[in-house]
Amino acid sequence: MSDTLKIAVPNKGILADAAAGVLREAGYRQRSDSKELVLFDAANDIEFYYLRPRDIAVYVGEGTLDIGITGRDMLLDSGANAEEIMALGFGTSKFRFAVPAESGWGVADLSGKRIATAYPGLLRRCLDQLGLDNRIIRLDGAVESAIRLGVADAIADVVDTGTTLRKAGLTLIGEPLLVSEAIVIRRPDFSVDEAALTQLLARLSGVRVAREYVLVDYDIAEALLIEATTLTPGLEGPTVSPLGKAGWVAVRALVPRLGVQQLMDDLYVVGARGILITELSACRL
Repeated sequence: MSDTLKIAVPNKGILADAAAGVLREAGYRQRSDSKELVLFDAANDIEFYYLRPRDIAVYVGEGTLDIGITGRDMLLDSGANAEEIMALGFGTSKFRFAVPAESGWGVADLSGKRIATAYPGLLRRCLDQLGLDNRIIRLDGAVESAIRLGVADAIADVVDTGTTLRKAGLTLIGEPLLVSEAIVIRRPDFSVDEAALTQLLARLSGVRVAREYVLVDYDIAEALLIEATTLTPGLEGPTVSPLGKAGWVAVRALVPRLGVQQLMDDLYVVGARGILITELSACRL
């Protein structure tokens, strides 16, 4: 086992900037030049390797590198001997079937048809689970053109909004075959510096929580405290402190960022005053 933790990071694509950003927020040095392939973070004794997202699971699975950040879809497509150990909450997408809009097909109608995809390993897994027997046409890109060009009857692709597919005259069918996002992976039987790995995961988790939560502070009459804290229960309970004003207390709690404006409205209606929202840069739970 090497003393230096070796981590693979996407060098391009939708995951690259977000992965570097979350690592930077977690206190790790990141490259400033996109041509840099390897970067040593001396302060944390970690080497970062910038690789094609599709190759990261292979490098980690073979034990060449200790840890990697990639997409769940790419991990499953690779068939590599690596496992997901943390979801990072960004780079969300869905792997779905699409067919010609005028076909009227459902998922059951795909049996025996040619399906084009850039994720043959992942598609084979999904077809086996569905009990479908299909010929898979492997393409590296522009999968949405496969039907129009006559090489496939349907496609399976990673989509975000589906706008590109609709422009190509296709429609999505069935439920998502997989919901993907950026994840941290490791090889199950590969020995790493557990202390460094634990620190990495704790820091990444702290950044994720900081992005998903904010701190709310407000003043409230003691008589209304229970009603107000029902809205802001916090994680292990709110912090309640006495105020100089008789019969009033100050409350602080961690609350989800999503819907925080509505929360402020609801607190004000209950009787809270001096409501403040504070952004988090990092935290440790």
